[in-house]
Amino acid sequence: MPEGDTVYLAAARLRRALAGKTLTRSDFRVPKYATLDLRGQVVESVGSYGKHLFVRTPELSIHTHLKMEGVWRVYEPGQRWTKPGFTARLVLGTDDAEAVGFSLGLVEVLRRGDEHMAIDHLGPDLLGPEWDAGEAVRRLRERPERAIGLALLDQRNLAGIGNIYRSEVCFLRRVHPATPVGEIEDLPGLVDEAHRVLGEAAHKPPRRVLVYGRQRRPCPRCGTNLVVQLLGDDGDGTRADRGIYFCPKCQVRPTVNGVAEPGGPA
Repeated sequence: MPEGDTVYLAAARLRRALAGKTLTRSDFRVPKYATLDLRGQVVESVGSYGKHLFVRTPELSIHTHLKMEGVWRVYEPGQRWTKPGFTARLVLGTDDAEAVGFSLGLVEVLRRGDEHMAIDHLGPDLLGPEWDAGEAVRRLRERPERAIGLALLDQRNLAGIGNIYRSEVCFLRRVHPATPVGEIEDLPGLVDEAHRVLGEAAHKPPRRVLVYGRQRRPCPRCGTNLVVQLLGDDGDGTRADRGIYFCPKCQVRPTVNGVAEPGGPA
């Protein structure tokens, strides 16, 4: 699933292509909105919150989520699309640009006044102008027994982190991903690290990863082979079927009564 920086950068591309311009094409390729025509409407703004993206006209907000495979591409009018046309779920065009959302996981149209309903359940946006580190820490501490590797992935705690950055943040803080939130000595420092890492990825691309996807390769810090593991499902709906990458030497596994918990690399 795309990370918050991917959505943030997609919003920036759409903003350059659409903001302040009049729509000359409006093609919703989802049954619910198949007859909706926004031609003649001015795009007032484009923004993101966590992994959610919004294209706003004076009265409506087009809300999209990339989910696992979605992507936004911007073309010149008449330019050949670089992905199959049958995967396009939304096309928004102006006189000089055509924005196409391929394989979008979610497309919905909200009244501007109802846009908040799509994000009210989320924690603070790591890339937003109103980022609140204290609130993110507070939300994380509500479940002190929860593994930090799962807590970081839960968008209700802080919005924007996916599988890549939860691995990177835990590595940078030398925290094993199975460590309970309540046992992390400097939780505010870890939250600040998440804010820094995601901010650099969004504002200084391309992203550089240290451990994600690098199992069996040497740790950039100590040379030990990196591993990947699945974390157990804690029953609240957070996906636990994606491996988290870490160094077994730099990131010591939590212990129970001084004895290391069982379980090796997957």
